[in-house]
Amino acid sequence: MSEVARASVLKPKGPRRLSVADARARILAEIEPVRGTEKVALRSALGRVAAADVVSPLDVPAHTNAAVDGYALAGSELPAEGSKEFRVIGTAWAGRPFTGVVGRGECVQIMTGAPIPTGADTVVLQENVEASAERVSIPSGEQPRLNVRAAGEDVAKGELALSAGKRIQPAELGMLASLGFGEVFVYRRPRVAFFSTGDELRSIGEPLGLGQVYDSNRYTLYGMLTQLGVEIQDMGVIRDDREAVHQAFVEAAAHADAIITSGGVSVGEADHVKAALDALGKMSFWQVAMRPGRPLTFGRVGNAAFFGLPGNPVAVMVTFYQLVQPGLRRLMGEPAPAAPPMFSARSLSALQTRLGRTEFIRGVLARDESGELVVRSTGGQGSGILSSMSEANCFIVLPPECGDTEPGAIVSVQPFNTLF
Repeated sequence: MSEVARASVLKPKGPRRLSVADARARILAEIEPVRGTEKVALRSALGRVAAADVVSPLDVPAHTNAAVDGYALAGSELPAEGSKEFRVIGTAWAGRPFTGVVGRGECVQIMTGAPIPTGADTVVLQENVEASAERVSIPSGEQPRLNVRAAGEDVAKGELALSAGKRIQPAELGMLASLGFGEVFVYRRPRVAFFSTGDELRSIGEPLGLGQVYDSNRYTLYGMLTQLGVEIQDMGVIRDDREAVHQAFVEAAAHADAIITSGGVSVGEADHVKAALDALGKMSFWQVAMRPGRPLTFGRVGNAAFFGLPGNPVAVMVTFYQLVQPGLRRLMGEPAPAAPPMFSARSLSALQTRLGRTEFIRGVLARDESGELVVRSTGGQGSGILSSMSEANCFIVLPPECGDTEPGAIVSVQPFNTLF
């Protein structure tokens, strides 16, 4: 095929297809965080986004303390050569500190977390000494000021401990607890309404007729949205009827911060979604240079952000993780999220793609016997093969300029655990 003919084949018809990066950037630029905030109990804040800076009211740790079990003494007393005996004058516990003063030739047995006694600045690990009831012998080679945690080493009093816009994960829960906070201000959960469109779709429990299928998209969307931590409203399946689709948008826009649909946005399908957008809102873009997921629509319906996803199950999941989730995280109060991290791995499979679009191939990432990261395709990559997502643990991401690759090629991968 000539270069002219090839360019003609690759040239998109209709609206210009945005790159994945450009589509993500436009979504993030057009979405603002929800305005409402609330104060919640600390344990209820997991997964929420901090709505205000948190400044530490105290030092953590509050006192300079021992990082190990051992013997506290003055580092200047350590022997330069040979060994030296010290008299043990007491014991310091985490909850019962030693209140005396450590003098020359003296030491205090100390437990992890106990405040360092006055006169001491070093802890020698208990395994490194020879101890008797009242004396210990410390060899040369020990270093001054080791095995000691300084007051405020973790968080200092007056220091910014948590920034507004930070998602609160288990580490943040523990840190806030260490500062004595039982409550924290967070952004309210965005309200997300979603529904599927299609006369061929049936809900679980209904009998299937010829050409009909059970609607899986609402269940994957439910899972992904619940995992993200937003408030959700499942509006069910809306039939392929202009008035029904229009009314569903009116109902969703009345209370939702974001609306997600699946189906009804591909070329050749009933244009009810576009008609509703024309009447109730506006479309920012339609079509992204990606596979699966090309016919993705983003815009607004009233005050709600709108994401029109393709109908194929895998396309729903790929577009959600690559484009919808970053937008919803921004809506939740986070700063503009960075693109998911990618790693290099050697492909064990031949991978077919088409120039001009980013391919998201479902893969299984592992290490071979030599420890090298390798990845293989899950097999069939049709956008209706939902089992490929269940089998996979990563996306193999082939950029628009890549073309087909042979086994042994180095490719980029996105592990699922960096997306979920």
